[in-house]
Amino acid sequence: MAAIGIVQVGDPGLRRPAQPFDLPREAAEAYEVVESIRTAMDRVAEAHQFAKGMGMAAPQIGLDRAAAVIRTAEGELVLLNPRVTDQAAERDIRFEGCLSFFDVRGEVERPACVAVEHRRPDGTVETTRFSGGLARHVLHEIDHLEGRLYTDRMPTGTTVIPLSEYQGTGRPWSEP
Repeated sequence: MAAIGIVQVGDPGLRRPAQPFDLPREAAEAYEVVESIRTAMDRVAEAHQFAKGMGMAAPQIGLDRAAAVIRTAEGELVLLNPRVTDQAAERDIRFEGCLSFFDVRGEVERPACVAVEHRRPDGTVETTRFSGGLARHVLHEIDHLEGRLYTDRMPTGTTVIPLSEYQGTGRPWSEP
């Protein structure tokens, strides 16, 4: 992934909280950042298929801004300045992976449902509820924007496993 421009674990930029946009004043910059993320995602998609969708946050391509894009079978989701405002008590444990250290997977506990406040480029504030695998995906990208990696959320004493060992062990995110 590094060869196609994805910032890899160990780069200090992955640990810095991303700078929020001042919207609508910085709408043009927000559009540029989102377009840069889309271009990087296109490069990744040429190299690898993603059965559960793909997400990317601006810090993963070296941009210190609070923007993320998630692609699923249903379409594309753009998040600007997202923050979690509510989460379900119900939790779910699933394997996650990351483009910034692609060859490993780790089990992470996350809420089954979340509410996220985010903005449109025109400054309009929206709150969207996400559940199941999409909630997990959104939370993973928000973590990137807050300078966290999924490995920070793994239970104490657990470690990532190589992708070769992971094959066949994960359950679909859509299951309860």
